[in-house]
Amino acid sequence: MSTSSTKSKHINGRINSLQSNGHSSRDGSRPQKRVVTHNDAYLYALRVAYLTYLLQPRARRTQHTPAPPAPVQRSSTSINDLMKDFSLIRDSKSTRFPHGFMSELEKRLTGVLMGKERKPEYNDAAIKRTFAAFFNAFTETSFKRRMEKDRRVEDLVLIFFSNATKELQKGKPPSDDSWKLMADRHLALFVRLISLVLKDHDWARDRPELAGRLATLESKLLAHDQDLASVPTRNGASSAPAVEVVVPLSYEVKDMPLVQVVARMFGLTNTQVQSDINKYRPVWTEKAALQDLKSYQTYLNLNSRNTLRSDDFDLDEAYDTWRKAEASDLSQMMLAVIQANPELAKSSSGSSLPQFQRQMSSPGSAESAYPDALMRMSENPERSSYVIEQPVDMAGMSSGSQSPEHAHSDDALFTFIPPDARSYYRFIVAVAFAHDLNDKGLQPSEATADMPAVKLLSKQSMELLNELGLRWRMPPISRIILFLDAVREKFLDQEISLDTLDAVFNFIKDQPSDLKKNQIFINPLTSDRTKWLLVDTALYQQILSSLHEALMRDLYNTMQQCYETKPPSIGPIMYVLEHHIYGDPSFSKTQEEMDAFAGALHEGLQQKAHATYRTFLEQHVPQDQESWEFFHVIELGKAVTALAQKIKKRYKKNPEVMGVNPLSALVETILPLYAEDARDIVTRILELSNTKGEEVPLEDGFELYGELTNIRRQYGEALPNAPFPFPIEATLAEFVWRWINMTEAAITDWVDQAIKQDQFCVRTDNPQQVPTEEQRHSVSVMDIFTSFNQAIDRVVQLNWDDDLQYAKFMTALAKIVGAGIARYCDVLEQRFSKEMDRLSPEQELAASQTKQEKWLQLAKDTWNNKEKIEPFQFFPESFVKLNNIDFAAQQLDKLEHESNVDACAAVIQSHAPPITQRQKKINNYVFTIKIVEAEDLKACDMNGSSDPYVVLGDEYQKRLAKTRIVYRNLNPRWDESVDITTQGPLNIIATVWDWDAMGDHDCVGRASLKLDPSHFGDFMPREYWLDLDSQGRILLRVSMEGERDDIQFYFGKAFRTLKRTERDMTRTITDKLSAYIHHCLSRRTLRNLTSKGITISTVSNYFNRNRPQQPTTQAPTEADIANALKPLFAYFDDNFAIMNQTLTSTAMVMVMTRLWKEVLVTIESLLVPPLSDKPSQQRQLNQQELDIVFKWLQYLFDFFHAVDEETGEANGVPLDVLRSPKYFDITTLNFFYFEPTDALIRTSERMASASAARQQTQKNRLSAPASLTSPAFGGAAGLVGVTSTRRSKSIMLSRNLGTMKKAKEEKWKEAQADPNDDMILRILRMRPEAERYLKDRSRQKERLAAAAAAEMIVRQSLMAGGGRMTGNLPRR
Repeated sequence: MSTSSTKSKHINGRINSLQSNGHSSRDGSRPQKRVVTHNDAYLYALRVAYLTYLLQPRARRTQHTPAPPAPVQRSSTSINDLMKDFSLIRDSKSTRFPHGFMSELEKRLTGVLMGKERKPEYNDAAIKRTFAAFFNAFTETSFKRRMEKDRRVEDLVLIFFSNATKELQKGKPPSDDSWKLMADRHLALFVRLISLVLKDHDWARDRPELAGRLATLESKLLAHDQDLASVPTRNGASSAPAVEVVVPLSYEVKDMPLVQVVARMFGLTNTQVQSDINKYRPVWTEKAALQDLKSYQTYLNLNSRNTLRSDDFDLDEAYDTWRKAEASDLSQMMLAVIQANPELAKSSSGSSLPQFQRQMSSPGSAESAYPDALMRMSENPERSSYVIEQPVDMAGMSSGSQSPEHAHSDDALFTFIPPDARSYYRFIVAVAFAHDLNDKGLQPSEATADMPAVKLLSKQSMELLNELGLRWRMPPISRIILFLDAVREKFLDQEISLDTLDAVFNFIKDQPSDLKKNQIFINPLTSDRTKWLLVDTALYQQILSSLHEALMRDLYNTMQQCYETKPPSIGPIMYVLEHHIYGDPSFSKTQEEMDAFAGALHEGLQQKAHATYRTFLEQHVPQDQESWEFFHVIELGKAVTALAQKIKKRYKKNPEVMGVNPLSALVETILPLYAEDARDIVTRILELSNTKGEEVPLEDGFELYGELTNIRRQYGEALPNAPFPFPIEATLAEFVWRWINMTEAAITDWVDQAIKQDQFCVRTDNPQQVPTEEQRHSVSVMDIFTSFNQAIDRVVQLNWDDDLQYAKFMTALAKIVGAGIARYCDVLEQRFSKEMDRLSPEQELAASQTKQEKWLQLAKDTWNNKEKIEPFQFFPESFVKLNNIDFAAQQLDKLEHESNVDACAAVIQSHAPPITQRQKKINNYVFTIKIVEAEDLKACDMNGSSDPYVVLGDEYQKRLAKTRIVYRNLNPRWDESVDITTQGPLNIIATVWDWDAMGDHDCVGRASLKLDPSHFGDFMPREYWLDLDSQGRILLRVSMEGERDDIQFYFGKAFRTLKRTERDMTRTITDKLSAYIHHCLSRRTLRNLTSKGITISTVSNYFNRNRPQQPTTQAPTEADIANALKPLFAYFDDNFAIMNQTLTSTAMVMVMTRLWKEVLVTIESLLVPPLSDKPSQQRQLNQQELDIVFKWLQYLFDFFHAVDEETGEANGVPLDVLRSPKYFDITTLNFFYFEPTDALIRTSERMASASAARQQTQKNRLSAPASLTSPAFGGAAGLVGVTSTRRSKSIMLSRNLGTMKKAKEEKWKEAQADPNDDMILRILRMRPEAERYLKDRSRQKERLAAAAAAEMIVRQSLMAGGGRMTGNLPRR
C-alpha cells in the first residue's frame, strides 16, 4: 500500500472516530455548540474591524509651527462679501451652471475622495475629509434636486463653506482659529475644481463671465493663505521651522474602511455603528488586543482546550508544524500592537519587549517605532495584513502572573476572539457572501474562455474575512472550508448559479495573482491534506457529498429535458462533477449508488421519451380514423427519426451520461411504439381503402416504405435481438406489384411512342458531318431503355429488404423488358423488311412488261453480254435500325449485369420447394424451329430455277415466320430460326414459295409437322426431313424449352430476340448482294476463265450453258484469275461505301462476316453438292478449276481481312471469324477431292468407326459426338424425326452477350475437335459408283442417332428420380 493510501486510510479512521465520539476541535469540545446571533456576529466583526483601524500605520504630515504670541490675523472680508459678485446678478443665465454640470461635478468629487484626482493638491487627507463632508450634503436628494433646478453658484459655494467650517473646527480648542485660513484654502480648491469641470467639458467658452468670476473668487480666497505658505504671511508672521507630526486618530467611522464594510454587510448606518464604537471604545483597546494575544499564547503553551490541540490533527507532525507557525505569528502580531501603541511597552522592561533580529534605528529616530513591514503597509493603506516579514524574538513578552484560567469569570475568555470562532466565522462568511451577491455596485469578474462573468466576494469583504481569520487564529484551510460550506448552503437554496459554484472552486484552488499577494487565503485546497484539521476534513467530505447529491439531482432534472427542442446544457454540471467533485481525493462514491442513479435516470428518460412520442402522435395523427393517410404515418416517422438524429448529434462526443445513453433510452422506447402504431394505422388505412374501392397512391406507399425501413434500421441498431413488430415487406409488397402491373400495361405504348417519334437517322448536328460511333443509333432505342431503367431503378431504389420478393420483382420486370424488346424488334423488323423488299426502278419497269417483252429483253441482255448488276440502293434508315438492334443488345447486357440476374435466380432457387413438391405441369412451352435447307425443289422460273423462301403458319392459317429469299437455287439453305410459344400440341405448315418480281409468287410445295410437348420431354433437339406435296423435301430442326418464370430465362429470351432480329436484318442486307456473289463465283465464270477467248454469243448457247466444255490448252494466268474477281470486289466496295456512312463498326463487321459466310457457301457449292443419300448430277471440277477456286478463296480471304499495307492493321473481319469450321472443311477438300472412290469409302468408314468409339467412351456426356449431328438422309427417319444429340442454342445460354460468345466458342471448338466424314460423303455423291455406300451409310447414321437418343432419355429419366415424368423444366 502506498504512503498516500495509508495516510488517507488513517485520516478516514480518525474522521469516523471523530463523528462517532463527538470529539472535534476546541469548539467541538464544548458541552454545547453556541448559537450565533446576528448581533453577536456583528459585534465581533465590528471590534475586529475597529482594532484594524487602531493598529493601522499612522499618517504623518509636515506643518510649520506658528509663533505662539502672534495671533493669526485675517482680513475682515467675509464670505458674504466675496459672494456679492454672484448675488448681485442672480437672474443672469450667464453666471449659472450649465445643464448636466451637477452630475459631472459629482463624478469629479468621487474621484477626489477615491484618490483618483490627477491634481496633487487634492491628495491631502484634510482636503479629502472636508470634501467628504460636503459630498454627503451635496448628494442629499432635496439639495441635489434644488441645485439641478436653480444651478446658482452662490448656493453651492456657501454649502461647501458651511460644511468645511464645521469639519475643520472639530477637535480644535476655542482659542485656536487657524482653521479659518484652512477653510479659505479648501474653498479655493473647491472653486478651482468647479473651474476645471467647466473647462474639461468646454462649458467655459460658452460662459466666459462665469469662468471669470470663479477665477476672481479663487484669487481672493488664496490671498489669505498664510497657514500653508513657506514664506512669511501677509500679516507679518515670522517663518517657523517645519516639523513632521503624526495625524491623530479621529475615531470616526468615515475614517474606518473595514468598519464601513461591516456596517454595509450587516445593514447598519454609519451613525449606528459610530454609536456602538463610542460605546465600546473604552473596552476595545490596543491593550485588550495585546492581552488576548498573551492569553492565547499562554493557552497554547499549556496545551489548553482553548486552542487547538494534537487531538484536532490526524498526525502529531502536523500539530507540531502548526504550533511552531502559530508561535511565530503571535510574536509578529504582538509586535504590531506595540508598534501601534508604544505606551504598552512601558509597562514592561526593555528586555521583555519583542525585538527585531537586526540593527534598529536610533531611539530618537522618528522611524524607530515602525518596522519596515508596517511602513510598507502605511504606503499601501488598502493592505491590512499584520504578518511581519522579519523574524522577531518574543521570548521576553510575558503574560504576567495572571493565569488565563481565572482571567474571566464567564465564557468570554478573550475580548476580540469569540467563544466559538468557527461558528462566528462561518456566520460572517455567509453574511458577507450574501451581501456581495446582492450588491449591485459590485462588478462581476471579467468573462474568460473557461469561466463566465461571476460575482464572488468583494475585495473589502475578503480583507475583513482575512482580518477575522488572523485575529481569531483560524487556520487558512479552515477559512476555505467554512467559505465552501457557506457557498454550499447558498447553492442548495438555489441562491447562486452553477457558474458561481465553479468559480468558487477555481478561486480557492488557484487564486488570481493580484489576490495572492494580499494573502486573502494563504493555502489552497491543493495543500497537504494530512495537515488539515479533522473537523475540516469531515466537513469538506460532507460538503462534497452534499454538493454531489444536489448536482446529481440537477443533472437528473436537466436530462429530463434532453428531448426538448432547446434543452439546457449538462456541460456545466458535468464539468463541476468531473473537475471538482470526482477529481477530489476526499470524495468517495460506491458503484451501487452510481448504478442506482443510472437506473433511475434511464427509467426517467424512457418515461420522457414515451411522453414525447405521445406528443408526436397527437400532432401528426388525427383522431378520426376515416381521415388517416400514409402521410400521417410518414410525418410521424419523420418526427421520430428527426428526434433520434438530433439526439445522436447532440451527444455525439459523449454518448453516455453517467452510464446512460439518451439515444438508446429514446429509440428503445419510441421505435417499438411507432412500429406498432404504424402497423395498426397502415392496416386500417388499407382496410378502409379496400372497403371504399379506392387505391392508395403508389408514391405514398413507396415513401412510407422508405421511412419505415429507415426506422427499422435504427430499431435493429438499438435492439439487435428484438424482432421488428411490423412486417413491412409483406404489407407493402402490393404497391410494388401495382407498379409492375402498371409498367407491364404501359410497356407496349412506351415502345410504340418511342418508335413513332423517331426519324431513324444518325444524331449529327450537321448533315454533312461524319457521325461518330455513339451517333449512329437513333433516339428510340435510347428512349425505351431509359424507360426500362427508370422502371427497374424505381424498384431498386426502394432497397427492398426481402431478397425473395425482390428477386420476384426483378423477374417480373425482366419479363416486361423482354416483352418491350420483342415489341421493338417486331416493329423495326417489319419496317426494315418493307424498306428492303421494295422494287427497284428496273423491277418496276419489268413488272409492267408483257411476257413477250420480257423474253425480248432477256435475249437483248444476253446478246449484249450484260453482266453488271447495280448496287442495291439502301436507305440510311434501314442501317440505323440495324444499329439500334446492336445498341439494344449492348444496353440489355449492361442492364443484365446491373440487375444482378444470377443472384436473383439463386435466391429464387434457394427458396424453391423440393422436386417432389413442385408443379408437374408446365403451362407454356417454347419451340425453336430452325428452317435449315431444302432439296430437289420444283423449278418455277423460265431459267429452270426458283427463288425459294419458306413461310411457317399454324393450322388456323396464321403466319408465324418467314425466311429470306435464296435466289436461283433448287437446293437452298436458309439456316433461320423462329420461336413459337404454345400451351399444348400445335400443327405447323411449312410452305415453300418462289419469289417472283413480276406477278404473284408461285407455290413450290407444302409440308406439315405436329409439335407435341410430350414428344420433347427430354428437351433434346430433333431434325425432321419433311417431303413436300409436290417435289423435294425440307429439313426442320426442332427443340423445346418450357417457358420458365425465371429472370435468366427472360433475359435470355430477350437476347435471343435481339440477336435473331439482328441476324435476320443482316441476312436481308447480304441477300441483296448474294445474287452478284453467285454470279461472279459461278461455274459459268469458271468456264469462261478456263476457256479463254470463247464467249457466249447466242441465245441457244445461253440455254445450253450447262453442256460440258472442252478446256483450253492454255492455263489462265494469276492476273486473269485475279481480274475475274475485280467486278465482285468493285461491287463490294460500292456497297461497303454506302454502308460505312451509317453502320457502326460492329454492324459493319457483322455484315461482312455474313457476306463471308455467303462466299464460303457459294464456293462450297462449286466444289461439292449438298449432303444427301442420293447421287448428284453435279460434275466434279478438274485440277485446274480446283486451283482457281482455292485462289479465289485466298483472294477473298485477304479482301475481307482488309489488312492496311502501311500499318499492317486489320480493318475487316477478324481472323478467328474468317477461319470458321466451314472454312476449315473447305480447305480439307483439297486432300480428298481427287482420291479414288474406294479410298474415300475406306476413309469414311474409318472416321465413322472412330466417332462410334468416342461415343462409347463418353457415355457420361449429355450430348453425343458432333459426327452425328449432320442432317439425316431421309427415309423412315425423316418421317418420325431423328433426335440430334448436339445441344441446341438454349435460351438460358443466350441470357447475355458473355454466355452467347462462350457458347459460340465451344461450338467451334467442338466442330474442330470432332472431325466428321460429311465432306467425303458429299464428294462421293459426284461418284455414281458410290450410290450403294451412300444409302448404307445413311441407315447406319439413323441407327446410331436413334440409339444415342434412347440412351439419353434413359439417363435423364434416372437422373430425374427413376421413372418419373420429365415434363417439367430443370432448375438452375
